Amino acid sequence: MSFKFYMKITFLFFFTLITVSCKDDSQLEKEIAGINTDIKVERFDRYAAQASLNDFSKLRQAYPFMFSENETDSSWVETKKDTFQIQLFTEVDKVFGDFKNTELEIESLFNHIKYYFPEFNSPRVITTTNYVRYRNRAIVTDTIVILALDTYLGSSHEFYGNIQRYITANLKEEQIVVDLAGEYAKKYIYQKQKKTLLDEMIYFGKELYFKDVMIPFKSEHERIGYSQEELNWAVANESYIWRYFVERELLFSTDSKLPSRFIIDAPFTKFYLEEIDADSPGRLGQYIGWQIVRAYMKQNDVALKDMLITSAEDIFNNSKFKPRK
Repeated sequence: MSFKFYMKITFLFFFTLITVSCKDDSQLEKEIAGINTDIKVERFDRYAAQASLNDFSKLRQAYPFMFSENETDSSWVETKKDTFQIQLFTEVDKVFGDFKNTELEIESLFNHIKYYFPEFNSPRVITTTNYVRYRNRAIVTDTIVILALDTYLGSSHEFYGNIQRYITANLKEEQIVVDLAGEYAKKYIYQKQKKTLLDEMIYFGKELYFKDVMIPFKSEHERIGYSQEELNWAVANESYIWRYFVERELLFSTDSKLPSRFIIDAPFTKFYLEEIDADSPGRLGQYIGWQIVRAYMKQNDVALKDMLITSAEDIFNNSKFKPRK
């Protein structure tokens, strides 16, 4: 067999494999789309902005969980007069005058969850404002989802002037469904108490793989909350990052300082090396955990829901993970 003929056969084999895989993925997505959870977002932010004092009792009756027990008619009226609250309503209405695209993304997320977890029932989805408390952007319960739209006005919005840039980078409409998928991942992931750096890495690797499956219409960099340049950096330096963890025996370390260096959101990852820290994105421990979980799922015939409750040690030992060079 000539080398030229061998290369032709090899190319045809891989082309066929990729084509079949794409067809399978396409068929799966059609099946999932057919579930049609058909949600309707309830714009509480608008209802509250437009309501008169006479409407207050009806609004409170329809949305009792959106009001504090001590809130009276008069206190609510005063809140509506608050200058910043008025600004919030105005700016949210500018950005989210049409919520249709995001509503469709949320519906697709729910379709995917329903496919993999048939017991899932679509919750009510309610939008509100919360004085730019960005740590509480999306709240998920079994029956209700609450989205604070004033925390998704765009990375450069004037309301975010005093917030660090690595945080504001994801305060935009495109990240709503990503955050929502992350909150649902937490509901389905089970892992014993996280003790080592590897435990932390695998936990977030599970969360990111959950996003791979549930929101495939989002790009990889959006799923992890990186810019495309930051993701490119992580991919290009994957081998170096892995070697750093292994050579310094960090994977099984219980040092409580490691999560703040490699897991928790930050402007950069703290390798404590001048030549690399400033250029690196934060949370590279999460990124490597993501690649380990991906390798595990590629190597093993395991259902998503089973992987989410598999121990970090089992996932690592059976992943055959090798970083890209």
